[in-house]
Amino acid sequence: RVQLVASGGGSVQAGGSLRLSCAASGFISTLQYMAWFRQGIEKEREGVAATYLHADRDYYDDSVKGRFTISRDSAKNVLYLQMNALKPEDSAMYYCAASELYGSRVTPLSRNDYNYWGQGTQVTVSS
Repeated sequence: RVQLVASGGGSVQAGGSLRLSCAASGFISTLQYMAWFRQGIEKEREGVAATYLHADRDYYDDSVKGRFTISRDSAKNVLYLQMNALKPEDSAMYYCAASELYGSRVTPLSRNDYNYWGQGTQVTVSS
């Protein structure tokens, strides 16, 4: 199994920045994708950014392109999400996730393709 522990959330004013971290442990050699999702109040969980772990391929939702950057430290098994120019609509619980699926079956920003989830970290952006 794989364990994911997210951290780094907090409260910030609009235009500010935060960096989320997700530490992975366990059978991480089986993983193909890692991603960040978010879920606002009374909203569905949506994919924000994803990365394919075996090549230089990143994916972003249109709402965060140019503002958020997903990255990883493979030596430390940590996934990051750098969030800049934050907006109030970015406020949500953010979750990191990991997938063992590979190939054309995978939709990198679809929650249905991820089978490991972290506990969530809250991001609140005030106007």
